[in-house]
Amino acid sequence: MNTIDYFKLQAKNLHKDFKTRIPVSDSENTPFLYDYAPKYFDVEMIISDFNLDEENFSLMNAQHVIAKIANFEKWTSLLKASPAELELAQLLYDHQNKIDLIGWQFYIADAQSMNEDELDAEIQVEIFKQMVIEENIFDYQEIESYLLKHSY
Repeated sequence: MNTIDYFKLQAKNLHKDFKTRIPVSDSENTPFLYDYAPKYFDVEMIISDFNLDEENFSLMNAQHVIAKIANFEKWTSLLKASPAELELAQLLYDHQNKIDLIGWQFYIADAQSMNEDELDAEIQVEIFKQMVIEENIFDYQEIESYLLKHSY
């Protein structure tokens, strides 16, 4: 499966998880509250972090959220990304339990500052594989992930 198809599948899975919602409150004075039975994602964390409208969550919204989790501003940016940028995005997405986006951005900014040069996506992929996957230098941190543990 190519990377774009992988992210399309993730968006569909997120959308499916949103469809598991069931109302738990419908009093006139309180807005609807929902409970979810997700299979892939921590839906409540995603709703909170991305300030989502539970009433009108579409596949397009799911694509946008997946793009943001993968370090893109929007879905179309993900679709137009280079192969190296997509590989880095998938690494960030798949290993979000090891390092969050802000931590990665700070780490790369620091590396670029030390090298006095911008590190392209190909170099960042190699750094990620070595430092995050192989050496696991961020192991001391406990990172919350949008992915449910069984879906890694």
